[in-house]
Amino acid sequence: MIPRLHERTHRPHDPLEEALGRPVSPNEGLTEHTIVAHWPGLDCFTLDDEQRIWTSVQWAEHLEDPYLEHPFAASPDDDRRAILHLDIRLHPDDRELTGPEWAEVAQRLARAAGIEIPGKEHGCRWIAVQAQPGRLDLISNLIHLDGAWHALPADNLRRLAQEARRIEQDLHLVPVRSDPPSRPAIRAALTASAQLATILNQLADEQAGPLAAVRGLVEHTSHRIARQPGAASTDTAHRLELIARRLYAIQQDLDTTADRLVHPRAVPAPDAVRHNAHRSP
Repeated sequence: MIPRLHERTHRPHDPLEEALGRPVSPNEGLTEHTIVAHWPGLDCFTLDDEQRIWTSVQWAEHLEDPYLEHPFAASPDDDRRAILHLDIRLHPDDRELTGPEWAEVAQRLARAAGIEIPGKEHGCRWIAVQAQPGRLDLISNLIHLDGAWHALPADNLRRLAQEARRIEQDLHLVPVRSDPPSRPAIRAALTASAQLATILNQLADEQAGPLAAVRGLVEHTSHRIARQPGAASTDTAHRLELIARRLYAIQQDLDTTADRLVHPRAVPAPDAVRHNAHRSP
């Protein structure tokens, strides 16, 4: 499970479209199977049973409302980009999570990211979107209902990574990478395989690895091109998004390869060998 913080934006529409994997629509209703969790104060906005299912456009407008209600709200360094976007992706070998499990993951990551404070109903507006296999997106507006700017923890990435490791253990998910063997003799003298695995882990590292940096630049370029008019821009943005996905898959493959270098799997004997082993001399 790899958490990733995106660059903050002014509008929630782009993050929501990325989370859904398609444009927002005034006709598409998003049920609780897609919006798996949200900030507790949202219940005040869904008193009418007929409006309990909102369209994707309505969800985007709901997240954008604090801008309209507090037009002068800004961060201490006068930054008006209040839309926070966080996504996590499961390991390709992970099992499929249930709806309640996705909701639990969303709540725990929202608390770790500092956008959800237990017992505080009038803080940040945030929603958790589970629309693509093995992926969860949290989108939040950092402007409180009273107009105050929500300060995020300085060690946000570390907190998210630690919580992701705990979630992996609690839900029995595949870890991002395995720690090297703990026996003193092995720690004192790493095998050649372990050394190579360390190199692969560094290449695939989500926080400081070169592939993560390249993927981030590709995704950023894709988002900027997508805002340009014309079908050619849309096609180019889509191609870049596919490239970013392939880079992510390479990172996962490198993690898996590194793990197998340290913990090689037993290769089953060919049928002929197994048959011969049971024959009497």
